[in-house]
Amino acid sequence: MRAHGNKEFWLAALRADGPLFRAAVAEAAPDAPVPSCPEWTVAQLTGHLASVYGFVTDHVGRGVTTAPQRRSTEPVAASVAEFDERFAALVSLLDALDPEMPAWNWAPQSKRVSFWHRRMAHETAVHRWDAQMAAGLAEPVEAKLAADGVIEVLDTWLPAGKGRCPSAVQGMVALSASDLEQTWYVRLRPNGGVALLDTDTLLDTDDHHERAVATGTASDLQLALWGRIGLDLLTVNGEQRLVECLQVG
Repeated sequence: MRAHGNKEFWLAALRADGPLFRAAVAEAAPDAPVPSCPEWTVAQLTGHLASVYGFVTDHVGRGVTTAPQRRSTEPVAASVAEFDERFAALVSLLDALDPEMPAWNWAPQSKRVSFWHRRMAHETAVHRWDAQMAAGLAEPVEAKLAADGVIEVLDTWLPAGKGRCPSAVQGMVALSASDLEQTWYVRLRPNGGVALLDTDTLLDTDDHHERAVATGTASDLQLALWGRIGLDLLTVNGEQRLVECLQVG
């Protein structure tokens, strides 16, 4: 299934959520806890996102698909000024790069710069939500961006082995975005693999044999897959453990 976006879409999301992240961390105390990331303070959350931006900025424009030298993105405390510098550099570089240019990524998919346009949009959106939670009130992820975020979990994170599902668990799961009238069908395979079925080829008469169906807004689905909200905030019918198998955060 194709991503729900392109360079312009993801950059627009990045440009929107970055300043909202900044505003939230500037409002909260640096040592304030982040409820959705209980091991982090606001300053550490800021440092984590700034470090991710720095790592991507350092490697994404090299024009090669070989892996860069890894550097830690662990949450070392950082200031708003440090975030500003890293964010500006990242946006400027991603704006200048051709999305089809070769670039390394860690996922089993095409090694192109577009991976990082998408990844940085979602990294920022979810952490913007985290920062706003720390400041007292979090706004949902924009619906179309969140829908692409759901797909990113299913076509990128889970195939890369980033999930936490026991390999013995198998079955069909449906994720339904109530605000977009869109449903994704996911098959968990007995070897630990995952298949995102192409809904464009499914017929209304097909019997999908869903063993679990989770329904919520696109934002709530994405945040639940990232462990930011509980599955109790979705409507889950069937075997909840199958939905839990799709979580990566």
